[in-house]
Amino acid sequence: MLHSRTVAEDLLRVGLKLVFCGYNPSLRSGKSGHHYAHPANRFWRVLYAAGITERLYRPEEDEELLGLGIGFTNLCPRPTRRADELKRQEILAGARRLRKDLELFRPRAVAYTGMGVYRWFRGSSRSSWGVQGDSAVPGIVDIVVPSPSGLNRMRLEELVEHYRVLVPFVRETRWG
Repeated sequence: MLHSRTVAEDLLRVGLKLVFCGYNPSLRSGKSGHHYAHPANRFWRVLYAAGITERLYRPEEDEELLGLGIGFTNLCPRPTRRADELKRQEILAGARRLRKDLELFRPRAVAYTGMGVYRWFRGSSRSSWGVQGDSAVPGIVDIVVPSPSGLNRMRLEELVEHYRVLVPFVRETRWG
């Protein structure tokens, strides 16, 4: 069932296998109330092409992914055209809120959609693509994948290759 929302609200609950964490909603996502809603954003195509979902979903179906064990959040809730429009205070407040949410909901893994969002969250410049060596919240696997935004000039095939690292986290039926 599709629901109408006025902002791109977090889609989180206990027991999720994987949570996608972006910088913040795009203006389109903020207006539509759905994650990764900008037409130039390749998120939904990448999920399907990488084998994370078994069919191509639309942004309006984002809530349905909860049933697959996949959730959504952002470091900062304010929609902007570009992530670099976020203010330092918003980022710090967002990082505190995100840590609390992860401690509360305890997903198996978090996929940060962009090197910058992970670095902002961790307050560190040390990170690389893929599974990280240590976790921000003990017991939750941190994974960094490239932003699927149309502003990222990485080819679709490269994005898909990076996102394939997430498949075992959504396909496994048992935790740890």
